[in-house]
Amino acid sequence: MKRRDALRNSAAVLGMLMAAGLLPQAAQAAYNKTAFDAKTVADVLKAMGAAAPAESKDVTLTAPDIAENGAVVPLGAATTLPNVKQMLVLVEKNPNTLVAAFTVNEALDANFLTRAKLGQSSDVYAVAITNDGKAFYAKKEVKVTLGGCGG
Repeated sequence: MKRRDALRNSAAVLGMLMAAGLLPQAAQAAYNKTAFDAKTVADVLKAMGAAAPAESKDVTLTAPDIAENGAVVPLGAATTLPNVKQMLVLVEKNPNTLVAAFTVNEALDANFLTRAKLGQSSDVYAVAITNDGKAFYAKKEVKVTLGGCGG
């Protein structure tokens, strides 16, 4: 069998498997362009369909007090609140306030870690949005000493 024939046969088999639904579907992340383009915390929450946020001890934010390199700042968001549908990480003074949005369901623990670029010293928020649209947050100021979005 020639290579060309083998490729043609494998493409036909792959097409039949896809048509029969026997191959896993590609995972796609939900993308809320309005929320990611928002410039303020209030605009992000509005775009996400959340009410005005309330501070809560049930939401925790893990962030350094001082980020020696603003280009790579480790951030964590977690909550023990019930019925949470989304966790957000927001950086108030970044060009785009929304850094990360995580969808939560009963199979997931609402505890996420990520890294973000901070353009300058700023307040950072971890926000939990519940199924009924209520928003709860924790906030911390992170001082940036080098790098970031501007250089």
